[in-house]
Amino acid sequence: MTDTRVPAVKLRITISETEPAIWRQLIVPESATLADLHEAIQAVFGWNNAHLYIFYGTEPGGKRRAIGMLDDDSPEGTESSAEVGLVELFNPSSPGKSAFEYEYDFGDSWTHQIDVIGAAELPADTVLCTGGAMRGPVEDSGGVHGYANVVRVIGDPNHPEHRNAVSWFETVTGEKATGFDPSAFDLEGVNTALDRLARRLWAKPPTPEDRNEVLAPLLWLLREADPDGLDLTSAGWLKPAIIKRMMTELNWDDDWFGSGRNEVNIPHVMDLREQLQRWKLLRKSKNKLLLTPLGRRVVQDPAALWEFVVDRLASPDTPADDVVMRLLVHWELTGTKPDWRTIDEVVCSELTFRGFVMKDGNGGIPLDLARDLYLDVRRPLGLLALWGSRMWKGPEPKLSDAGIKFLLDVQRRLDASHR
Repeated sequence: MTDTRVPAVKLRITISETEPAIWRQLIVPESATLADLHEAIQAVFGWNNAHLYIFYGTEPGGKRRAIGMLDDDSPEGTESSAEVGLVELFNPSSPGKSAFEYEYDFGDSWTHQIDVIGAAELPADTVLCTGGAMRGPVEDSGGVHGYANVVRVIGDPNHPEHRNAVSWFETVTGEKATGFDPSAFDLEGVNTALDRLARRLWAKPPTPEDRNEVLAPLLWLLREADPDGLDLTSAGWLKPAIIKRMMTELNWDDDWFGSGRNEVNIPHVMDLREQLQRWKLLRKSKNKLLLTPLGRRVVQDPAALWEFVVDRLASPDTPADDVVMRLLVHWELTGTKPDWRTIDEVVCSELTFRGFVMKDGNGGIPLDLARDLYLDVRRPLGLLALWGSRMWKGPEPKLSDAGIKFLLDVQRRLDASHR
């Protein structure tokens, strides 16, 4: 982010037919594209970006336009939203109700009316919400009328469908139904989501400092093994002296309870060593931990190691791992990770939706298997320094700018593999 101020457009966006009205007021840079505006709308209403969308309307000259994400299911003649500038449709010099609307999820058909308030300014590389009302609707709730029914049933403990509605809500949202308040509007929370979005939309390429930051734990152990290897205990573990130095030099001491410095007592140290062996960067030989030929190629080249790790994470072993990795990366980048108490249900629901079943064909994925898949996919990410503090301790940490750049690279590689 910079202190430079840039021209912007102030917009009021209202979900049509909602009562009371669900709306947000946004300030968006004039330089933004409609793809950027789509991302901002998703963030401020709490949508999950899980469905197709389109901006549509008729220009003053009578030309009908449809602008969205190009996909096999997009209406014929749809233009790419990444190629159309914001002010081409929403000009600050022409305030009032826009001729163009935004529709999200063609099944539930959430139509958003967009009003141009006028011109504004804001710091470069930012988006700002200045007002709004009501929480955003729940994804896949059946449109305006379906969501109104969800609100009614969850709010009535005596309703015969109350228990089912609560279970559905908690699975879909990852939130506890006891905290559901359809009238709540959290301006600070919305702007936190927009700040996270801006850091994604306008992320710069990774710098050498970014690579050293994210890869610090991996580089530390690889360089300790360079060139002569590390002596291991007779049982094949890292020696306590090495672990103690690792914990100190990586500033992990304050992040781990207990005084034990044996590898078996510190799972993340064990996970780090084993992961580098699985990636064939390290190998064991005669009670020593040695660099492999691949490890020797990347140990002094963080850029090459960055590319290698991104590629490994974006190439999961199984289709189910691929689904879970996509979920996890999306949650981290958007700040939408479900409550830990419901995360296995959400993963299970997504796998079931994608058509995964057990090999014997009897039913969907069990919750314990979904949880194991999630933990297995999450484990290598936890070995990287993506967050401002270690992933395993304290409140949910915030992704660093370097962490965002890394996960964006993983996400781009995952997306490219599905084209």
